[in-house]
Amino acid sequence: MYLGRVAAVSYLNTVPFIYGIEHAHSLRADLLLSPPSANVEAFVNGLADIALVPSAAVPLLTDAHIVTRYCLGAHNPVRSVVILSNSPITNTKRLYLDSHSRTSVLLSKILCDELWHIQPDFVHMNGYSAVDTPAGDDAFLLIGDKVFDYENRFAYKYDLAEAWENMTSLPFVFAVWIARHNIPDTHIAALEEALAYGVAHIPESIAWYGHSGKPYSLDYLTNNIDFIFDEQKHKALSLYWEKGMKFSPRINPG
Repeated sequence: MYLGRVAAVSYLNTVPFIYGIEHAHSLRADLLLSPPSANVEAFVNGLADIALVPSAAVPLLTDAHIVTRYCLGAHNPVRSVVILSNSPITNTKRLYLDSHSRTSVLLSKILCDELWHIQPDFVHMNGYSAVDTPAGDDAFLLIGDKVFDYENRFAYKYDLAEAWENMTSLPFVFAVWIARHNIPDTHIAALEEALAYGVAHIPESIAWYGHSGKPYSLDYLTNNIDFIFDEQKHKALSLYWEKGMKFSPRINPG
């Protein structure tokens, strides 16, 4: 079956999904691999009919609905979405924001307001030079594979999934699969089967895409990332959208 144009994320956390799409049965697809924010643009601009997108973007999209029982989530520390700093988070004056995921940016603002009770200046980063020359009261939101390179360079690390769970007693959902309303149910069923296949073959996916040399890969994909979009994650996503309305009024859970 030809699945069509599919946008997915170009990070380690989606390797099982990509493996499933490329290896399950006779499924074929035109894959576009990009940072999370670019997947939203691909969907909006008609370059993809199915996409893995940041959770924060879903209420802003027309002609889209969440599909499959798979997501990028976390019941424990996620490790790849963190705020790094050289002083306690309560001392932060400037929080530099990674532009690759609007979900993590919004989550950072929620946590600053409700958990840490701080009001830093939010500075959007176009590059990462500021991370190499931090001031004492600077903090940096980083997401994705780059976190593994930076996480040991700072005195403090705040895992955003862990912080959210401490505040809400719920897991977190960073990204979900969406499709246009006219995509046939048979295509969605085939996608779900492919994702299930990939999640069931995580070691194979790591080896196939050349990540075996990264000692953290298997632990990260089996203990940090939780791929199942269960009832608790549905509840968490609704709560996240509700809290996010304070900072982005267009994020409306209805």
